[in-house]
Amino acid sequence: MRLALDEAGQAVRGGDVPVGAVVLAADGTTVLAAGHNEREATGDPTAHAEVLAIRRAAAVLGAWRLTDCTLVVTLEPCTMCAGAIVQSRVDRVVYGARDDKAGAAGSLWDVVRDRRLNHRPEVIEGVLAEECAALLTDFFRAR
Repeated sequence: MRLALDEAGQAVRGGDVPVGAVVLAADGTTVLAAGHNEREATGDPTAHAEVLAIRRAAAVLGAWRLTDCTLVVTLEPCTMCAGAIVQSRVDRVVYGARDDKAGAAGSLWDVVRDRRLNHRPEVIEGVLAEECAALLTDFFRAR
């Protein structure tokens, strides 16, 4: 989660909402890819930390299936990111702060564990939740 928090800090420096994500290989320690929100920097509404990290991990692996990989993210994924998680076959999602307004991994919706879908990753929530939430609160308070 620390590397994801570092990525979130990069988003702030780029003027974006501080969300960071990291994709770990099957061993749980090897970082395949990382990303942070880049919507402001790129003008791309899909440039969420999770989507960017997933794209970069797939490029590193040379395959779209991220089986056995773990996505670590500072904020609960939204519906778009939850869809990307399911489609990429990530095995586990670990996130810090809940997103009661737009979260799709257990709070508002639970897209990633919807039993009607063909892939449902394990979800671990609340890792360094206070620190992740404080980063977001401080960002929006400053605006």
